[in-house]
Amino acid sequence: MNLPPSTRSAITQAAEPLRAAAPGLAWIDEARLHLTVKFLGEQPPSAVPALVEGLNRVASRHRSFALDLKGIGAFPNFRRARVVWMGVELEPRLELVHHDVESHCERLGHEVEGRPFRPHLTLARVKGRADESTLRALARAARAVSFETEVHVTTIDLMRSTLDARGARYDLVHPATLGAPVAREG
Repeated sequence: MNLPPSTRSAITQAAEPLRAAAPGLAWIDEARLHLTVKFLGEQPPSAVPALVEGLNRVASRHRSFALDLKGIGAFPNFRRARVVWMGVELEPRLELVHHDVESHCERLGHEVEGRPFRPHLTLARVKGRADESTLRALARAARAVSFETEVHVTTIDLMRSTLDARGARYDLVHPATLGAPVAREG
C-alpha cells in the first residue's frame, strides 16, 4: 500500500534524529516508503493478470479504512537490529485485507507466510553488523521520536520491485480500489 507524498515526507522528517544517530544504516528513500501486505518475490509477467483479477475481487469486498502510523521499533530488537521500522497500528480491516490477499495468493500457488502479520514501514536496514554504541544511540533516538499520523487506505497496490545500483525501485503495476465493483465477464 502506497502512502501519500505528504505522509512520506512527514515520516522522513520525523526519522531524521534516527538517521543522525545511525548514518551508516541503509536508510530507505522517502519515495520508497510503503506498507507491504504480501511479498511475492520474482514473478513472470504471465502471473500478473491472475494477480490483478484476484486483487480486484479482494478489494471489492472491502471498504476504505484509516491506519494509524506511530512508534519506532526494530526487528528483532534494537540490540540486534536488522530492520528499523515505523509501526502501523493493527487495524481489523487491514488484517482482513491481508488474510484475503494471502488466501488469493495461496490459491495461485504462492506460499503462505509462516509468521504473524506485523504491519510496519521499513525505515532502514542494517547491512552487516552495526556496532553496539550505534545501536544504543539509535534506540535512544527512537524513544525520543514522537510522531503519529493517520493514513486513509483506498487501494491495494500491486507493485513491481526492480533492483538497481541504488537499491530497489518500486513501480505501480495495478491499484485495486477498495469497494469498487468488479466487472463481470460476459
